[in-house]
Amino acid sequence: MNTQQIWFVTGASKGLGLSLVKQLLDNGFSVAATSRNRDDLRQAVGSTDARFLPLAVDLKTETSVAEAINATIEHFGRIDVVVNNAGYGLLGSIEELTDQEARENFDVNVFGSLNVIRNVMPHLRAQQAGHIINISSIGGFTGTFPGFGIYCATKFAVAGFSESLAAEASAFGINVTVVEPGYFRTDFLSSSSLGVPTRQIDAYEAVRQSQAAHQMEIAGNQPGDPEKAVAALIQLASVENPPMHLFLGQDAYDMAYVKIKAVQNDLENWKDVTVSTGFTVDV
Repeated sequence: MNTQQIWFVTGASKGLGLSLVKQLLDNGFSVAATSRNRDDLRQAVGSTDARFLPLAVDLKTETSVAEAINATIEHFGRIDVVVNNAGYGLLGSIEELTDQEARENFDVNVFGSLNVIRNVMPHLRAQQAGHIINISSIGGFTGTFPGFGIYCATKFAVAGFSESLAAEASAFGINVTVVEPGYFRTDFLSSSSLGVPTRQIDAYEAVRQSQAAHQMEIAGNQPGDPEKAVAALIQLASVENPPMHLFLGQDAYDMAYVKIKAVQNDLENWKDVTVSTGFTVDV
């Protein structure tokens, strides 16, 4: 591992972000970490080391993000690895969730990351090096989760812009990876990280069952070990040719292949229709 790397991690006061910051510091890396409340972040990380720079940031406000990026550059001299980890879950049917609830989820999960990318790219381009790691979800690859439509849409968006960013940034020596974890045993399913609709429609039985299962059964029993997940992220940033997509967890691996096979089946079963839609070429 190159412990000279400078990391910039969002959403660092809990969950995978907190585990990542702690493990990075334990391994000798320098880390700028963001949260909405700097005191909560300091307390959660529990470090006063000069290698740790806690920052209070409103990811929805571009000026706040720009100030955090500039403060990191001023403090450490550069940024090598950016981890867009901040986000929250939203569990409700498409019909139930209001426009405001849906847009708020996009503001944090999608536009917050875009604000970071927009402000860090000039620095990474200037140094002709860097690695942007965007945390999506297995729900950003397959959307077959009743009640998670908006959340999945935000994570599909993260995967989509990550692929385009990778194509744009490679000319400057910058790597981009989208990480798609399955269920990891963090507080992601707690009330502080999982929003529910202000109005619920009883007709959506599958959504209510999914809500109950996630809040009462899955929470606290997720199969993924967050410490192993963040170790994988640190390993990811140390390799010369990192993957475009990194799935984490046996469950994510299995669900990804179910989606891949379903798409392949649709392609082949409807191939005649698919390829028949072009202009006929006269010979």
